[in-house]
Amino acid sequence: MLTKRRVLVAATATASVFALVVGWTAANADPAPTPAPDRGLYSVSGADDVATRTDVANSGVDVLGARDGAMEIVASPAQAEALRGDGLALQLTGDFDKLLKERSGGVSTKDAADFPAGDENYHTYDEMVAEINQAKTDHGDIVSIGSIGQSYEGRDMPIVKISDNVGTDEDEPEVLFTCNMHAREHLTLEMCLHIVARFTDGYGTDQGVTDAVNGKEIWVVPSQNPDGAEFDIQGGQYQGQRKNMQPNDDGSVGTDTNRNFDYKWGCCGGSSDSPSDETYRGASAASAPEVQNVQNWVNSRVVGGTQQLKGHIDFHTFSELVMWPFGHTDDQVTDGMTQEEYDRFVQVGEAMAGTNGYTPEQSSALYITDGDITDWMWGQARVFTFVFEMYPSDGGIDGFYPPDEVIPEQTTRNDGAVDILLQNAT
Repeated sequence: MLTKRRVLVAATATASVFALVVGWTAANADPAPTPAPDRGLYSVSGADDVATRTDVANSGVDVLGARDGAMEIVASPAQAEALRGDGLALQLTGDFDKLLKERSGGVSTKDAADFPAGDENYHTYDEMVAEINQAKTDHGDIVSIGSIGQSYEGRDMPIVKISDNVGTDEDEPEVLFTCNMHAREHLTLEMCLHIVARFTDGYGTDQGVTDAVNGKEIWVVPSQNPDGAEFDIQGGQYQGQRKNMQPNDDGSVGTDTNRNFDYKWGCCGGSSDSPSDETYRGASAASAPEVQNVQNWVNSRVVGGTQQLKGHIDFHTFSELVMWPFGHTDDQVTDGMTQEEYDRFVQVGEAMAGTNGYTPEQSSALYITDGDITDWMWGQARVFTFVFEMYPSDGGIDGFYPPDEVIPEQTTRNDGAVDILLQNAT
């Protein structure tokens, strides 16, 4: 029989061992998982077919890029969990907002919209306007500048015309180049400015440029989303903005203007009806003023019942792709597209891709989209149209914000493709 003292000693020893075990367990247990960021950057695998990639794109996430069955997206924790529940493999690769701040160089002291330090060779809206005005000053005999209308916030959307008889509406094939549909795709604005510079500075000295300007009317819209582009660099910090700045009824901001065109708008599961989603199609077809401006201007080029525009490229980033209609269906031959027409798209698209090393494919090979500009250009206006996804081929958030050192190489990279479109715009 134990004495009272021995009982107390035994109890004390037992308590000490228990405390030691508990302490060891706590010290060696797996740490609590770090909560996923509100806007996480994820790589997605398992999206090996168009239907799956379309489901991902329409889940409310922000698709940064898609190539070879892999996707890069920005998603909330709930969105990521839902996609995992659908059987997709998601790997968190970063905090989107922290990465934006890091890419911007940290804290900025700039008050106005401007590019972060080190990226000053990209053009703000005002710098873009100054650049095209300078082209007119230097080459007034072949350059005129107009506006296709105003953005939601009241900015003019300039259009540049380049032609040997620039003040005359000649009976010549017309070609349109459009850029900066999505706010953060600043490299595309540089692409349009490069086209302006090339076909003005090279006139009279470069035979190919001279022949194109003499034989065509070349039109350039450098920014289709000036409000969003300015917001994206507010205070010298990249914001990751995609949509325009038009408010929605639920308090969110922005319509994806490349889902807002009024051909097959909202038809086919290729856009979202949720205003907070990055692929929100808008309250109605062409509800975005920027889209109305583009459509109205293209329609104004119908002269005597004939559309004067014969070719068009809309530049985007990123993924290094040359794509042709349609996006709303993966059918090749369908309403609005004969086999002969489709074959011509393939022939010219592959030829252009042969000059810049991009991958050529039908738009819907990426994922289904509806209400986009190229479907409208061909389906409604019957303009021979392509969309280019520019440099880089991949890269997450850096894909939208490549360093400004790449501008000369990545814009001149498309010179051959631009020439091929001009040659085929007849």
